[in-house]
Amino acid sequence: MTRALPPQPDLDPDLVLRAYAMGVFPMADHRMASSVYWVEPKLRGILPLDGFHLSRSLRKTILAERFRVTADTAFERIIQLCAESATDRPDTWINGPIERVFMELHRRGFAHSIECWDGDRLAGGLYGLALGKAFFGESMVTRVRDASKVAFAHLVARLKAGGFTLLDCQFQTGHLATLGAVEVPRDDYVVLLGAALGDSTAGLSVGAPSVDGDFSALERLPEPPPAEGAGTVSGPLSRKVIAQLLGHTS
Repeated sequence: MTRALPPQPDLDPDLVLRAYAMGVFPMADHRMASSVYWVEPKLRGILPLDGFHLSRSLRKTILAERFRVTADTAFERIIQLCAESATDRPDTWINGPIERVFMELHRRGFAHSIECWDGDRLAGGLYGLALGKAFFGESMVTRVRDASKVAFAHLVARLKAGGFTLLDCQFQTGHLATLGAVEVPRDDYVVLLGAALGDSTAGLSVGAPSVDGDFSALERLPEPPPAEGAGTVSGPLSRKVIAQLLGHTS
């Protein structure tokens, strides 16, 4: 179900936060569109955090540290990369108003990004919105094979470490289904959303980020003890910690 909006140069950040708290999100018809419309899918794509499908090949890629993974270090570049046209995606739904409002929400502490680096090159990543114990995935992009999958795996591990309970994928896709995403009816989604938000929407109008879900908790987790005879791995996003949080391979 969609509801059209009149053309508007910018979106109000507080309005956007309230919309997400109601289960509604903005999209544009194309990159150069001057307006947005609100979307409330009848079937919502979500990924149960304990149902992430970690394939053997993805686990191998993570353990090999093929990419350097960071969080919130290049938000503007990630959203710009997601908005760019590509061979397999000639146009996107991220227009200027959406890009600008998410930059403001990032400055306020609500919007976050995961970046995958191949050397000094930004190989891919994703961005989304954190509210209460819910994370609303907006878009992910890859410019090097497997970069977006690695970013998504790191996101799931980060949300599990931070006490989040809902990962909203908006729409189900074949790619997300291979990672464990499922579809739920709108009424069921509203129940899940309400449980994840709790009372965290009370201070939205003043722009204070929710303290319910901790997007930075992953950096504070202790390293698991190394296996006998194994070398140690250091760093805030250790491959060992990620693999441990994601569990067994599928």
